[in-house]
Amino acid sequence: MTVPDLALLLLRLTVGLTFAAHGAQKAFGWWGGPGPEGWSKAVGSMGYQPLGLFAGLAVGAELIGGLALALGLLTPLAAAALAAQALVIILRVHWPQGFFNQAGGLEFPLVLGVGAMAVGLSGAGGVSLDVWLGLEADPATRVLLVLAGLVAGALAFSMPELRETWEERRAGDRLRRG
Repeated sequence: MTVPDLALLLLRLTVGLTFAAHGAQKAFGWWGGPGPEGWSKAVGSMGYQPLGLFAGLAVGAELIGGLALALGLLTPLAAAALAAQALVIILRVHWPQGFFNQAGGLEFPLVLGVGAMAVGLSGAGGVSLDVWLGLEADPATRVLLVLAGLVAGALAFSMPELRETWEERRAGDRLRRG
């Protein structure tokens, strides 16, 4: 094991298990989390429909993506899912609160999201299931997957507004048809 391998292992474990713990709060209500009902309400308050789909995507990204990142398993995919989730949470919840965490700002999810992207871009390192199972992705694939995660996050962020626009168009079409 090299020093960079050890550094990536520490980063993967910290970022991945932190994301996974947040996913478990949402999925199971552990550690004072909202649980599935509370999380579904939160997702609904952000304008997402159908609730089950978007609540499940967020929980899956955090819980499964976090565990996969910690293990170094399919690392670029895990990083892409976590980058998408971090971007949505930053833009939907934390951006209006400013930067610092004590005011509910974006500081904490930004560090987690950037940490996940850094691991996704660099690869999991030598102490990972990706290496042991021969699943390492080449650098171009890692970059493309992390970018795809950011695009997915941007699209997911836009979904409530896109749904509103679609519903307004459909209502306008109905009025015109009379």
